[in-house]
Amino acid sequence: MDELGQITEHLLRFSPDGLIVVDDQGIIRFANETTYELFGYEPTTLIGRNMEVLVPERLRTRHAEHVANFLVKPSKRAMGARVAALAARRADGSEFSAGIRLAPFHINGKLYVAAAIRDITERQRINEALIAAREEADRANRAKSRFLATASHDLRQPLQTIRLLNAAMFKIVKTDEMRGLLSQQQHAIDTMTRLLNALLDISRLESGAIEPKPVPVSIMELFEELEAEFSAAARARGLVLEFDPAPAVICTDRTLFYQLLQNLIGNALKYTDRGTVNVACVSDADGVIVSVTDTGIGIPADKLERIFDEYYQVDTHGAKRVGVGLGLAIVREVARILGISVNVSSQVGQGTQVRVVIPPKSVLSATAPPQAEDEEHVRVTNNATTRLILVEDNESVRAATELFLKLEGYEVQSAGSVAEAEPFFAKLRPGDVVIADHHLDEKRTGLDMLIELRQRFGYTVPGIILSGDLPSVLRSMRSAVPACVFLGKPVDTDALVQTIEELANASRREHGGSVEQLARSQAS
Repeated sequence: MDELGQITEHLLRFSPDGLIVVDDQGIIRFANETTYELFGYEPTTLIGRNMEVLVPERLRTRHAEHVANFLVKPSKRAMGARVAALAARRADGSEFSAGIRLAPFHINGKLYVAAAIRDITERQRINEALIAAREEADRANRAKSRFLATASHDLRQPLQTIRLLNAAMFKIVKTDEMRGLLSQQQHAIDTMTRLLNALLDISRLESGAIEPKPVPVSIMELFEELEAEFSAAARARGLVLEFDPAPAVICTDRTLFYQLLQNLIGNALKYTDRGTVNVACVSDADGVIVSVTDTGIGIPADKLERIFDEYYQVDTHGAKRVGVGLGLAIVREVARILGISVNVSSQVGQGTQVRVVIPPKSVLSATAPPQAEDEEHVRVTNNATTRLILVEDNESVRAATELFLKLEGYEVQSAGSVAEAEPFFAKLRPGDVVIADHHLDEKRTGLDMLIELRQRFGYTVPGIILSGDLPSVLRSMRSAVPACVFLGKPVDTDALVQTIEELANASRREHGGSVEQLARSQAS
C-alpha cells in the first residue's frame, strides 16, 4: 500500500469523529476505531448489525421516518437539523447528544451512507446555559424597566413638592436675604433634577427599555425649542448661543433626538467659559450633519476616546466639577439606538466640535417645508380668574401645587381622585383648565380622564398632564392630543403658568368671550 493509501486508511480508522457506513437497508458495513470511544462497541461487533442499535428506543420510530425520507432524496446534510434533540445510545444504554452529518455515495449502483458522528453534549450544555442566561437577562431587563418606571415616578414626586413649595415661598417672602436663600435652594433642586434625569435616562437606554418611534422631524423646530431652553443659561454664563438656519427634515424618534441635542448643547455650555456655542445643520453626501461647536477648554487628544464613557469628565484644570459625567454617555446610547454616528474633534484651549451624522436613508428633505402664515395671537382679557381643576393622588404634591397656583392668582379646586373631583367636573365650563397626574389609578390615566370629560361635555376641555416618566408617556401615544400639554415632573413652574394661560386663552377664543359670558351661555 502506498503512502497515500496508508494516510487514507489511518484517517478513516482514527478520525476525530466516529465514522459509520450503512447500506440502503440500514445495516452497518463499516465502523472506525473512534466509534468505540463514542459508543463503547468494538468496531467489529457493529459490522452486520442494524444501525438502530445506536438509536435510543424512544426515538426509533421517529428515526425510521427520517431514514425513509432521506432515502427518497439522499443528499449531504446534517442529520436531525430540524429535530429538537438528536441523541445516540451507548452499549451500556446511556445516551449522549449527537451531531451527525450524512454523505450518500454509490458502489456498483448500490447506495451507501457515510455518517460522521460526534458527542456534542458539552456544546449542548453550553448552548442551553447561554439560552438560560439570555432568558434571565431578558427577565432582568423587564424587571429593570418596571423598576425604572416606578422609580421615575416615585422619585420625582418629592422633587415636584419641593420645587413647587420653593416657588410658592418666592411669592410670599419679600426680603432680599431670604430670596437669596431660596435662589440657592432652587439651584440645588435644579441640580438634583438634572442628576436624577441623567441616571434614569442612562439606565433606561442601556436596559433596552426604549424602542425608537421614527416620525418626520423638522430640525428648525428642534432648534427653536432648544434655543428657548438654553438661551437663559447661556446669558447667565456670558456666552453667545447661536442657532443657524436648519431647513432639513429627517425621520427619527423626536424625543430621543431632542434629548441627544440637549446633552450636547448642555455639555458645550458647561465647558465654555467665554465666547460662543454654535449649533448648525448642513447637508452633504453623508446625509444631514448637525454640529455643536464651542470655544471652550477643548479636550486632549488622548482623552477623546473616553469622553463617552459613563461618569467620565474631562479635567477642567482646577475648575469646579459640574454634573456627574453622564451627558455624553446618554448621547452614545441614543445614537446607537437611532442608528446615527457622533464624531468629535477638539483642540485644547480652542474648543470642540461634535458632529451628529444622520444617514441619507433617514433624510426626508434638505429644504424647509412651506411655512403657514403665523396667526395673530391676541391675548384675551381675563375678565375673571382662570379656574383650575387639579387631580393629583399624591397628597403632598397636590397641596404644594394648589398653594403655588393660588399664590399665582388662580382659583383652584383640587381632588385626590377622579371620584373626588366629580363635584367640580359637574360645574365644568369652557375656559376652565384641568391639570392631572398621568398615573391616577390602575384603571385610568390623566389623559383617559380628560378624554372622558371631552366626550361628556361635547367640547375640547383644555388639559395639562403631569408625568414623572414623560419620555415613555410621549412614546406610547399614537397621535397628538389637541389642547393638551404634557409636562414632566418636577415641573418647571414658569412653564406651568405659561401653559395654563395659553390653554385658557385659547379656550376663551374658541368659545368667544369671557368666563362670565361663557358661564351665562352655558347656563342658558
